[in-house]
Amino acid sequence: MKSVRAVLDYLVSGDVSYIFGIPAGSVNAFFDELYDTPSITPIVTKHEGAASYMAAAYAKYSGSLSVCIGSSGPGGTNLVTGAANAMREHLPVLFLTGAVPTETVGLNASQELHADPIYQSVTKYSARVDRAEDLLPEIHKAVEIALSGVPGPVHIAMPIDVQLSSVPFQSLPTFPARTRLIPDDAVVQEAVTALERSESGYIFAGQGIRGAVDDVIELAETLNWPIITSPQAKGLIPSDHPLLKGIFGFAGHESASSFIHEGDAETVLILGSSLGETATNNYNPHINEDRYTIQADFDACVFNRKYPVDLALHGEMDLTVSALNTGLKNRGRERNKIQTPAHQEIELDTEYNTRNVLMSLQNMLPKTTRYTIDIGEFMAYVIHHMEVPTYDAFDINVHFGAMGSGIGSAIGAKLADPDRPTVSITGDGCFFMHGMEVLTAKEYGIPVLFVVMNNARLGMVHHGHALQYKRVHQTFAQEPVSITAMAETLGIPSARIDSMDDLNSDTVSTLLNTKGPAVLEVALVDDNIPPMGDRVKFLSSFGK
Repeated sequence: MKSVRAVLDYLVSGDVSYIFGIPAGSVNAFFDELYDTPSITPIVTKHEGAASYMAAAYAKYSGSLSVCIGSSGPGGTNLVTGAANAMREHLPVLFLTGAVPTETVGLNASQELHADPIYQSVTKYSARVDRAEDLLPEIHKAVEIALSGVPGPVHIAMPIDVQLSSVPFQSLPTFPARTRLIPDDAVVQEAVTALERSESGYIFAGQGIRGAVDDVIELAETLNWPIITSPQAKGLIPSDHPLLKGIFGFAGHESASSFIHEGDAETVLILGSSLGETATNNYNPHINEDRYTIQADFDACVFNRKYPVDLALHGEMDLTVSALNTGLKNRGRERNKIQTPAHQEIELDTEYNTRNVLMSLQNMLPKTTRYTIDIGEFMAYVIHHMEVPTYDAFDINVHFGAMGSGIGSAIGAKLADPDRPTVSITGDGCFFMHGMEVLTAKEYGIPVLFVVMNNARLGMVHHGHALQYKRVHQTFAQEPVSITAMAETLGIPSARIDSMDDLNSDTVSTLLNTKGPAVLEVALVDDNIPPMGDRVKFLSSFGK
């Protein structure tokens, strides 16, 4: 059989359902085998970069390996940003790229690129396979690496002649299953003792608590400790939980900032946060200054990287926090009964601004809606103002901050979790990068509502530049473009909002309940400074 046939059979054995990417000469052998692989659907996108964001989101919400493919040369380089994005989020994505025939390497062949070293800094493993008999073993090795330890992306470059070459029958290696990291019981008991003895403390939670939220809330209620989250953890802790102090970091809340700076907590328990720049307000030392620090994570690299840690818990988050709960329970600590207050509607005024639009929109959408948030000034309003009524309500990757990622992420998330209403909140700048993926959603009948905040400028750049340099270059503004007119030419249902009066439940419901994607354009220039928290102070004082 062809070596590439063995690869497809292997992916089938691992229950891979989708492959995201774009066909081309150097990977057409792979796509040709998909004719005989009905269990795998190729999602052919409009740009490889968008395919990589789809694959990453699919891996996140399906809890399984995702596969993304591109041609040699530009297809491969277009996927690199998505690989870096997946690396920052610890997502297991197998990136496959074509490569020129082995006999033409170094001869300036069409679309020749030595891709594997390019991927080495943005993946856990990257290699080119030059012998057909090695293709399946190398891909199996890469998948094992992607799923083991700290999950992450991997890359294999496949020369076209290697794909097409026949190989003797190869029995398929067993598709790897992730071996979960179990925390050391002695260290867990030491942490339980420290928590039990602490008279006061708080929990600092990052996106690593996904899948362990119930355990984290139980721990907080047992200790009666406040919870502060990073921006990336937006969507995980319900907004109305009485112990939630808010978000610290980019676009965070004053309540969280005041607690960290002025609170008397003697202990901080850091759960699932790498304590990067956006989570810590530019590495603010007050997070654990003069406080006993316990940090739990499945990535040992985060311990003592910037913030000194007194006790490190290395293991899966749900196993670790569950063990802490069990340890406290065995020592007689009981969970406190926390009364959740009655929900109070947030009063909105009639001003046509970003906050009012987003909050009104959320009131009109189902409470179970998942929002994939792109990169732009609207992101600050989402983090700061929008509520978390149900679990895992927001997908925000301010870590890597790739514009346009929220568009592809919505499609990947919807494929992984088809019963959940999915809304992409993006901007015109992001839309001009990857907006044609609404056509991909149409072609595959994927019902996502794309909300495009159209202010005819690079809004985050505009405000950041104004704060830092007290002036804004005129080229940051763009020629106004009608997004709804673009959608109409693509045959996609759409509506345009020019005032608060235009935003109503009937319009939103109609767009949300189409058989495929829909576009809601919000034409709005908001000159209010976004609620970026201490980032405003940082930019305002930078260079002084």
